[in-house]
Amino acid sequence: MSLWSRLFGGGGGAPAAPQGETHAGFTIYPEPVNDGGRWRIGARIEKQIDGTLQSHKMIRADTLDSAEAATEASLKKAKMFVDQQGDDIFR
Repeated sequence: MSLWSRLFGGGGGAPAAPQGETHAGFTIYPEPVNDGGRWRIGARIEKQIDGTLQSHKMIRADTLDSAEAATEASLKKAKMFVDQQGDDIFR
Protein backbone atom coordinates (compact mmCIF):
# COMPACT_ATOMS: atom_id res chain seq x y z
CA MET A 1 0.00 0.00 0.00
CA SER A 2 1.38 3.41 -0.92
CA LEU A 3 2.08 6.18 1.56
CA TRP A 4 -0.78 8.25 0.11
CA SER A 5 -3.25 5.42 0.52
CA ARG A 6 -2.28 4.96 4.15
CA LEU A 7 -2.43 8.69 4.87
CA PHE A 8 -5.81 9.27 3.25
CA GLY A 9 -7.62 6.11 4.27
CA GLY A 10 -7.20 3.97 1.18
CA GLY A 11 -7.30 0.25 1.78
CA GLY A 12 -7.52 -1.30 5.23
CA GLY A 13 -11.31 -1.03 5.14
CA ALA A 14 -13.69 -3.43 6.75
CA PRO A 15 -13.19 -7.05 5.81
CA ALA A 16 -15.65 -8.60 3.39
CA ALA A 17 -18.87 -9.54 5.14
CA PRO A 18 -18.36 -13.14 6.22
CA GLN A 19 -21.09 -15.72 6.01
CA GLY A 20 -22.86 -16.43 9.25
CA GLU A 21 -21.78 -19.49 11.18
CA THR A 22 -24.30 -21.55 13.12
CA HIS A 23 -23.45 -22.44 16.71
CA ALA A 24 -25.88 -23.97 19.23
CA GLY A 25 -28.90 -22.74 17.27
CA PHE A 26 -27.57 -19.17 16.92
CA THR A 27 -26.14 -17.58 13.78
CA ILE A 28 -22.96 -15.61 14.39
CA TYR A 29 -21.68 -12.96 11.98
CA PRO A 30 -18.18 -11.79 12.91
CA GLU A 31 -18.08 -8.01 12.36
CA PRO A 32 -14.80 -6.57 13.67
CA VAL A 33 -14.62 -2.77 13.78
CA ASN A 34 -11.68 -0.72 12.50
CA ASP A 35 -10.55 1.43 15.41
CA GLY A 36 -7.70 3.71 14.36
CA GLY A 37 -5.75 1.08 12.47
CA ARG A 38 -6.45 -1.71 14.97
CA TRP A 39 -9.42 -4.04 14.84
CA ARG A 40 -11.91 -4.27 17.71
CA ILE A 41 -13.60 -7.62 18.30
CA GLY A 42 -17.28 -7.53 17.37
CA ALA A 43 -20.04 -9.80 16.13
CA ARG A 44 -23.76 -9.88 15.46
CA ILE A 45 -25.55 -12.82 17.08
CA GLU A 46 -29.00 -13.82 15.82
CA LYS A 47 -31.63 -16.43 16.55
CA GLN A 48 -35.26 -17.02 15.60
CA ILE A 49 -37.37 -17.15 18.78
CA ASP A 50 -41.12 -17.68 18.49
CA GLY A 51 -41.04 -16.61 14.84
CA THR A 52 -39.18 -13.35 15.55
CA LEU A 53 -35.56 -12.76 14.59
CA GLN A 54 -33.67 -11.61 17.67
CA SER A 55 -30.33 -9.85 17.20
CA HIS A 56 -27.55 -8.77 19.56
CA LYS A 57 -24.47 -6.71 18.65
CA MET A 58 -21.44 -7.81 20.66
CA ILE A 59 -18.48 -5.41 20.94
CA ARG A 60 -15.39 -6.06 23.04
CA ALA A 61 -12.54 -3.82 24.14
CA ASP A 62 -9.94 -6.25 22.74
CA THR A 63 -8.14 -5.04 19.62
CA LEU A 64 -5.90 -6.88 17.18
CA ASP A 65 -3.53 -5.83 14.41
CA SER A 66 -5.33 -7.41 11.45
CA ALA A 67 -8.90 -7.76 10.26
CA GLU A 68 -8.39 -11.49 9.73
CA ALA A 69 -7.19 -12.06 13.31
CA ALA A 70 -10.05 -9.93 14.66
CA THR A 71 -12.60 -11.87 12.58
CA GLU A 72 -11.31 -15.18 13.95
CA ALA A 73 -11.24 -13.86 17.54
CA SER A 74 -14.72 -12.33 17.12
CA LEU A 75 -16.16 -15.68 16.13
CA LYS A 76 -14.44 -17.43 19.04
CA LYS A 77 -15.63 -14.83 21.60
CA ALA A 78 -19.19 -14.89 20.23
CA LYS A 79 -19.33 -18.69 20.53
CA MET A 80 -18.12 -18.45 24.12
CA PHE A 81 -20.75 -15.76 24.83
CA VAL A 82 -23.51 -17.96 23.36
CA ASP A 83 -22.34 -20.94 25.43
CA GLN A 84 -22.36 -18.86 28.62
CA GLN A 85 -25.57 -16.85 28.12
CA GLY A 86 -27.81 -18.81 25.76
CA ASP A 87 -31.12 -17.05 25.02
CA ASP A 88 -30.43 -14.57 27.87
CA ILE A 89 -28.31 -12.67 25.32
CA PHE A 90 -31.53 -11.06 24.10
CA ARG A 91 -32.83 -9.84 27.49
